[in-house]
Amino acid sequence: MTSLLLAFAALDPRLATECRLLSLRRHERQVRIGVHEFERSAPQRMWFDVDLCVKLEAAPAGRDELSQTLDYDFIRHVIADAVGTRHHALQETLCDAILQALLLSPQVQAARVGTRKPDVYPDCESVGVERIRLKPW
Repeated sequence: MTSLLLAFAALDPRLATECRLLSLRRHERQVRIGVHEFERSAPQRMWFDVDLCVKLEAAPAGRDELSQTLDYDFIRHVIADAVGTRHHALQETLCDAILQALLLSPQVQAARVGTRKPDVYPDCESVGVERIRLKPW
């Protein structure tokens, strides 16, 4: 398995030594999204993949308590808030909104967000967008 923390470290080595990586994989939600007419008639499945580099000083896990790290519910709530109930035209803007909201947390130093729509075309598994962003130290 490839280390995503080391992949982040290629962007800034401190991410590997001063952060821990938290991941949420294939979180599925029904989303009103798309520009095609067939996408506007009903919500469709979307998958969300999120990786967060969380500063060790803010999430030391020194004790075996939830208060010692970042709760995964935070990621799920950010996605839910960004999805909301309105129709989104583009995955790109939804992905950017999620990324921006995640980086508002002082615990998060860097983040990667990937979004995928698995039901758009019958001849492929999914279509998707990915973004990565780091905050200044």
